[in-house]
Amino acid sequence: MFDLLKPAGWFSSQDPLLLRNKDYFANFDQGRPLAEYTFVVCDTELTGLDWKKDELISIGAVMIKDLQIDLSSTFHHYIRPANLRHTLATLVHRITPEQLKKAEPIEEVLPRFLKYINGSLLVGHHLMLDMHFLNKAAKAVLGGTLSNPGVDTMRMAQGYKRVQLGHYHEHNPREISYNLDDLSREYNLPLFKPHDALEDALQTAYLFLYFIKKFRKGGLITLKDIYQAGRVGSLRY
Repeated sequence: MFDLLKPAGWFSSQDPLLLRNKDYFANFDQGRPLAEYTFVVCDTELTGLDWKKDELISIGAVMIKDLQIDLSSTFHHYIRPANLRHTLATLVHRITPEQLKKAEPIEEVLPRFLKYINGSLLVGHHLMLDMHFLNKAAKAVLGGTLSNPGVDTMRMAQGYKRVQLGHYHEHNPREISYNLDDLSREYNLPLFKPHDALEDALQTAYLFLYFIKKFRKGGLITLKDIYQAGRVGSLRY
């Protein structure tokens, strides 16, 4: 249902920020109540979806403490990519090259983001995509990858649907939408502007807390509970 994301490998010349972050999770404890963890819900906007060529142009994030959204602590920065150009993605997120000309480069934004997420579990909708581009940038800028465990709300939604529908549903799984906006509307959650990194992070935060509330009612109160229930996968990037 959600993934504990671990780094693919480590470089000998890692930035101290990465090393401190790695040390924090060296003996990560899954047995604490969910309310004791700090979560950072994040989203990224990209120049496109080519995993090799495209770049980050925006990172948005919001913090969750004691299972409550902390609106006093948000992160939102535009990023000037190496290649300023109009792409098909521009039509989606409406962030133009002209807007990015004065933005800071990834070398300045990424260290701030790492300080912001230090010691927190990352949450995202289709988090694998965000982590790929964050880790690609981290390797280039800081010499390594992020070690924060991660929770994917899309995987949570898939697991929740399986439990919700049980053995009695006749729906084709392909007929079920796991789009962030569709899920938010289905569960009557507050709606935010789509394709904006900070707004999508807020949207995902509400969805995440919705599922956590459902899990806790089912008696799953720690990360370890969810793991033992077979609702945690383990991936390496």
